[in-house]
Amino acid sequence: MVARLRKQAGKAAQTSLIIVDAQSIKNTDTAKEKGYDGAKKINGIKRHIAVDSQGLPHGIYVTRASETNRDGAVTMLKDHKEQLAKVKKVLVDGGYSGEVFANQVKEVLQGAEVEVAKRSELHRFKVIPKRWIVERSFGWLEKCRRLWKNCERRLTTSLQMVVLAFLRICLQRL
Repeated sequence: MVARLRKQAGKAAQTSLIIVDAQSIKNTDTAKEKGYDGAKKINGIKRHIAVDSQGLPHGIYVTRASETNRDGAVTMLKDHKEQLAKVKKVLVDGGYSGEVFANQVKEVLQGAEVEVAKRSELHRFKVIPKRWIVERSFGWLEKCRRLWKNCERRLTTSLQMVVLAFLRICLQRL
């Protein structure tokens, strides 16, 4: 579906640029698999996504919130290695900085370069170019009532709910 939408927009079926980020989501009391994200102070799950310049998903992975952004991103990239075969550049925020992560991405994606977008001024809001695209994709997911909080007992079910939400978004674009 994503390849079809990319061709419709006049782009190649596989992207050469992805933007990676993670979002921590609170759990309800029915959810069984959960962890604690100390940075966000959230007890729940974490959604890792990789989107192209149009906000279309090329990789989705759901973990406990206690898993680090870097570890979740590397696992997501490994799981979607075939779809990401032509990726040359990976844009990330400051939470993914470090040579270890950059080397892992290079190894998984056959030489892809990691570019870390950092804020230039502390305590001031400024839109970081291209980074807003992944945040917009998370915003699209938030429009789905079932994704506001994690009510699912298993991580695989949470993953499928995210996939269904993106599928709905893609079908609306056709």
